Amino acid sequence: MGAFQPDRFCPSLPRRMTDLPSPDADAIAANLARIKARIAEACDKAGRDPAGVTLVAVSKTHPAGAVRAALAAGQSVFGENRVQEAAGKFPELRPDHPAMRLHIIGGLQTNKARDAVRVADVIESLDRPKLAAAIAEAIRKEGRAPGLLVQVNTGAEPQKSGVARDEASAFLRQCREEHGLAISGLMCIPPEGEDPTPHFRWLAELAAREGLGILSMGMSSDFEAAIACGATQLRVGSAIFGARPYPA
Repeated sequence: MGAFQPDRFCPSLPRRMTDLPSPDADAIAANLARIKARIAEACDKAGRDPAGVTLVAVSKTHPAGAVRAALAAGQSVFGENRVQEAAGKFPELRPDHPAMRLHIIGGLQTNKARDAVRVADVIESLDRPKLAAAIAEAIRKEGRAPGLLVQVNTGAEPQKSGVARDEASAFLRQCREEHGLAISGLMCIPPEGEDPTPHFRWLAELAAREGLGILSMGMSSDFEAAIACGATQLRVGSAIFGARPYPA
């Protein structure tokens, strides 16, 4: 999800979303109910109000019909990796669902910054000075400012996006002071196979020092641990929509 390089992990997105099988609306609704129950239970254990945790349903590679099914089940916040795919799905849904929110969570190329600013309500993958400059310019041109999260590569993994730990505070200052960007929070994806808790705790401590209120951390396999560490946004995909439908 968020920090994964989309060209590496999504090598063959469908050219036509109609090529994909029809989504199982009942299964999506049932999955959403189960995830929300788990979120409520984790919040209860952590002494937190579930209202303080936003579920971002990651719909990447799934057709617009799957998003419609989730909307019908009461889900309103969605995440997409690719700007082009998001632009092909969500604009047509907005008139009937004005409360819907779209997050861009994948690695973002600078030449897609304006498209992202145009289509997204939140960009979670701000991670380098050139992208900050491109987003700032896009905001000026488009006259709209999506929420912005800085992605931190907490595991120092070369294959993942994200600013390095020891550069994060300086990058936040640069975003604010040089580019005039309003940063609202942080995002991370811990290394696969490691205990995510130290990564979540580190990100929460950085957010507290920097006065940032949004923590996007936790996915299908580890969101209970993220909630215990203060996550305010969870990015959950396959546990809601099922296996991603990569066509042959």
